[in-house]
Amino acid sequence: MSDQRFPQLPPGFRFGTSTASYQIEGAATEDGKGPSIWDTFAHTPGKIIDGSTGDVACDHYHRHDEDVALMKQLGTRGYRFSISWPRIQPTGSGAANAKGLDFYDRLIDSLLASGQQPMATLYHWDLPQALEDDGGWLNRSTIDRFADYAAILGERFADRVEHWIPINEPNVVSMMGYSIGFHAPGKVLMFDGLPVAHHLNVAHGRAAIALRAAGAASVGCANNHAPMWPASDDAADVGATKLFDAMWNGMFLEPMLLGRYPVDLQPLLEDVIKDGDLATIRQPLDFYGVNYYNPMRIGAAPEDAEMPFEFRELLGYPTTDFGWPIVPDALREWLIMFRARFRAALPPIMITESGCAYNMGPDANGVVDDQQRIDYLDAHLRAIATAIERGVDVRGYYTWSLMDNFEWSEGFTQRFGLVHIDYDTLVRTPKRSFQWYADMIAAQPAHD
Repeated sequence: MSDQRFPQLPPGFRFGTSTASYQIEGAATEDGKGPSIWDTFAHTPGKIIDGSTGDVACDHYHRHDEDVALMKQLGTRGYRFSISWPRIQPTGSGAANAKGLDFYDRLIDSLLASGQQPMATLYHWDLPQALEDDGGWLNRSTIDRFADYAAILGERFADRVEHWIPINEPNVVSMMGYSIGFHAPGKVLMFDGLPVAHHLNVAHGRAAIALRAAGAASVGCANNHAPMWPASDDAADVGATKLFDAMWNGMFLEPMLLGRYPVDLQPLLEDVIKDGDLATIRQPLDFYGVNYYNPMRIGAAPEDAEMPFEFRELLGYPTTDFGWPIVPDALREWLIMFRARFRAALPPIMITESGCAYNMGPDANGVVDDQQRIDYLDAHLRAIATAIERGVDVRGYYTWSLMDNFEWSEGFTQRFGLVHIDYDTLVRTPKRSFQWYADMIAAQPAHD
């Protein structure tokens, strides 16, 4: 009999956790690692809300065995991590740094020995600073550098890494990093940042080709998607929502799955698309990774605004400590609509990130009582189970995150982990949600 206290996912469904290199590793200048744009950005006064940096972060670089032991205790079978490009190529080109490769060798071997299948992300936002000095993702030559980097990783690790993701959330990179400047490298280019999105898409395709040439068995993506809800039925709000939906979702979905850009955006990209680019982007994907957090409510902006759309508050829903609305049913809705729209073009789906920030620490007894996170995970896994019942092929759920970490421009103020990190002592304390996730996995009828 199935245990109704827990969501029930199909046999073989993969449960995992996710992290990113700059957010957890620390060791910012050790063993030949070069500076990344996040090293530079975090050390720029006023950029990080609490003035912190990822110099030490969770010190995962030195404590990875302890962290892998926690995964084994959790009972997951997959771990999504990212490889730090400047740890492998300190300036983003040239020979590989042996000590950097050796670190990921140790990590991957440790994961496999503990029953964790590796899912490696090549780029989770830590571009080598030397490449940014040459224009970063605005410079088309960065695509070639990324393909070279992918080839190095494929040659070294393709025999042991189950799944590969070239680029995490290219929409967040282009919009937050180059259009509005909230993330590294902090450029405020508005629509002039659009070439970044195209260059990231081509880099995704080139990396997929390089990985497959090196023997990679499974290559996918990790795109951040959000259902878009117009602020009203007014034509201006609906039109603004359509445009932002094309920029946030369609700009990455359509070229990867259909080999074309959304019609509304095509004229804005004509100057940067070269012959063959769209064919390069549309590589066959073994899985489509969806990072889901919440829907967005969009309205038309005033006529004198820099952008034609603006974000409106989504009222009537509970929120996380980050202020993000909690709408698990929107994930079900997104998955069902996604399948209905793309059908044969859509490979199996993995939820490559989904999680929530709740910032409570240990109580007097050392217990981190994060019942809200348990409720969040339970509701989102039930939404996925419903989507699967409706015919959507979802193969796994990698929760964000294994542990509390450096949350980009929010520094250490937002905690997403199943494991609490004391940033003074670096002590790891599994939260109540950690035990719930372990119990839920153990209660599956025949889990992977």
